[in-house]
Amino acid sequence: MDIRVQVALTFMLFMTGLQTVHAQLGFSHEIGVIAGPVAFQSDYGERYDFDTNKGNVGIGIGLVHYINFAYRADCNCYSRNTYWNDHFKIRSQLSYHVTTLNHLGELSRRNSLGGLQLRSMEGKANVFEAGAHLEYFPWSIRDFQAGGKKWAPYIALGLHYVNFKPEAESSLGPLGNSITTFPTFIDRIDTSRSSTLAYVGDIGVRYKLTPLSDLLISSAWHFYDSNYVDGLSPNNTNNRVSDSIWWFNIGYIYYL
Repeated sequence: MDIRVQVALTFMLFMTGLQTVHAQLGFSHEIGVIAGPVAFQSDYGERYDFDTNKGNVGIGIGLVHYINFAYRADCNCYSRNTYWNDHFKIRSQLSYHVTTLNHLGELSRRNSLGGLQLRSMEGKANVFEAGAHLEYFPWSIRDFQAGGKKWAPYIALGLHYVNFKPEAESSLGPLGNSITTFPTFIDRIDTSRSSTLAYVGDIGVRYKLTPLSDLLISSAWHFYDSNYVDGLSPNNTNNRVSDSIWWFNIGYIYYL
């Protein structure tokens, strides 16, 4: 069975289990969908280069689930008013993002063999993630849910399991030789399926649309514990940073 299917089934079983015990633990559920552009910081192009940052942008979509400790679904009432219940939520997330990657920047524009090799190369990062976040809301969740405030900012930390399958090709021919491949990438290209972890930092805000729905705006950074998520790990002494993404997304959250 494909690893993505296994993770999805595990996630659904986890959700089902939560539904059966929420009365004992005293919480409620929220579900939602998120989507938005993904800026991939990789070994394609030049790090911190403006053309690279604006050009290597893909798209991501995700499904989210929240445990809301401030409200009890079994009695349609608020939970005991504690700091934890009123300021924290646990979020589970399944997401997929894909980004087409090109070597952009000054080096790739040079009229040289190296410039031609870089311009002719194109990759794609196909990334599936599943994980959880702990979200902290500095303002009262109870007040926001009751309509006392329209906005609810938050910050979060999370950990994701990541499964990735990069792609790489060149219009000059098969990669891996001195004719088609820039020197630092020879023997440093790996497009096999693999997995790693992502450390996630997230800052965002919710806007109350209706008593049972919110608009979510989020800015998240995913730092991967691998340098091959994009399929490249150049033989370069300056290559000290693993791959990462910045994901700006907008979502819709519904309270069950």
